[in-house]
Amino acid sequence: MLVLTRKKGEQILIDKGQIEIHVIYQRRGVVALGIKAPAHIDVDRKEIFLRKQTNPQNTNIEEPK
Repeated sequence: MLVLTRKKGEQILIDKGQIEIHVIYQRRGVVALGIKAPAHIDVDRKEIFLRKQTNPQNTNIEEPK
């Protein structure tokens, strides 16, 4: 695993810049990231990804309230 440190406003580029990860903010142990990726690349939080794996017919999985 590659571990990188970034500050607010900095970016990480993946796959020759095809995917951009932007650090939006960090406060109280929470980090907000912005991710730009081509439409053919799925970007999910892990818990959403795992739900999709257990229920592949329903790709419109709603966030629990």
